[in-house]
Amino acid sequence: MHTLVFLSTRQVLQCQPAACQALPLLPRELFPLLFKVAFMEKKTVVLRELVHTWPFPLLSFQQLLQECAHCSRALLQERPSTESMQAVILGLTARLHTPETEAGTQPLCRKHALRVLDMTGLLDDGVEQDPGTMSMWDCTAAVARTCIAQQQGRTAEPGLAPVPVEVRVDLRVNRASYAFLREALRSSVGSPLRLCCRDLRAEDLPMRNTVALLQLLDAGCLRRVDLRFNNLGLRGLSVIIPHVARFQHLASLRLHYVHGDSRQPSVDGEDNFRYFLAQMGRFTCLRELSMGSSLLSGRLDQLLSTLQSPLESLELAFCALLPEDLRFLARSSHAVHLKKLDLSGNDLSGSQLEPFQGLLQAAAATLLHLELTECQLADTQLLATLPVLTRCASLRYLGLYGNPLSVAGLRELLRDSVVQAELRTVVHPFPVDCYEGLPWPPPASVLLEASINEEKFARVEAELHQLLLASGRAHVLWTTDIYGRLAADYFSL
Repeated sequence: MHTLVFLSTRQVLQCQPAACQALPLLPRELFPLLFKVAFMEKKTVVLRELVHTWPFPLLSFQQLLQECAHCSRALLQERPSTESMQAVILGLTARLHTPETEAGTQPLCRKHALRVLDMTGLLDDGVEQDPGTMSMWDCTAAVARTCIAQQQGRTAEPGLAPVPVEVRVDLRVNRASYAFLREALRSSVGSPLRLCCRDLRAEDLPMRNTVALLQLLDAGCLRRVDLRFNNLGLRGLSVIIPHVARFQHLASLRLHYVHGDSRQPSVDGEDNFRYFLAQMGRFTCLRELSMGSSLLSGRLDQLLSTLQSPLESLELAFCALLPEDLRFLARSSHAVHLKKLDLSGNDLSGSQLEPFQGLLQAAAATLLHLELTECQLADTQLLATLPVLTRCASLRYLGLYGNPLSVAGLRELLRDSVVQAELRTVVHPFPVDCYEGLPWPPPASVLLEASINEEKFARVEAELHQLLLASGRAHVLWTTDIYGRLAADYFSL
């Protein structure tokens, strides 16, 4: 839905040269809507000039590209246009090349000069990019190039210093882009363009390179550190973790493949684990912790007891959790604050089931997102869990993919979940009834790889859809698509 103001703004931007000439004559209050319309419709000439002459101290994508009173379209939920992103960067470059001595000739003054360009919050769903959109990897590269070019083009002439601008971004880095990004971060030190990282995601990056990047980041800006596919182990993590712990405002820490099996401990491994725990105790603002594919059997109490404040998001996928781990978590201060919980890949079918149900009971008042992919939950375990699961009244997302559930089990889940008014998405498995010659109990690998009888599954889908319609829940998405749905980010909950 568009208002008359929006439609008028769109009309103004039809002729871009005329719109650029008119900008100095337009009220400042129109600039936010002008930016959104220009970004949405790829009016790159106007967009560049808007950034160049922005009359406010802050230009924030999260504020300008969200749903507003004039336009219901939320551009932050779409992959950004490459043309629009490049226009913003070009406008920033033009602004940095506008010396302070010329400020009087611009429709801005130093008092209201742009100080912060916040480009964070862009959609990065990991899906293959459309050629016309910009991924976070491309955005990182574009901003890095701008930083390096700005440093190389700096002039030492007096009286020509541009107004400094802080650029807040989410950065992605791997082996191929490491040297380039490191040079950009170094270039931004003391530069009119100061690069400020909010969320850092490093993939397959050697330990020494990870440390080098962390040392270049501003301690006051960083919100999340996400280290993926690095296979650090406890030894590597003990080297990196003190450099992460200096970020006192860090709210999210995502680590993977931390191997420290308590069943076969070593002296070095124990020392490294104790050191890791000591460093984890330094965080004062941590609210999300992800330790996917880390061997934490019997160690969860040691890990979580060191934290200074309760977690709101905890991801422990494929961590070989034991019943005592789940019992501790249920009794801990973290349970009653959890908004997101991921226990995927942990077998919850045997002795873990009862403590898992106790954990759900403890988290029922706050839980919004529950991921239980490949947890060996068959109908018997699901039906036994439904009474406590349905007490999670605020639950919005339930992930059950890869569990050996039948059509009958899915029916019971759908009927009982009617009481969960906030539920919006259920990612369910292909029912075991739809496989041919399935061994029992079926391993998760078989459920993920075996062939499905498409005709049978089509009938199941139709039945589930009819049950949703009959219960007035047609707005709830029931799907087997684990790739088409972006898992809820903690900060968006």
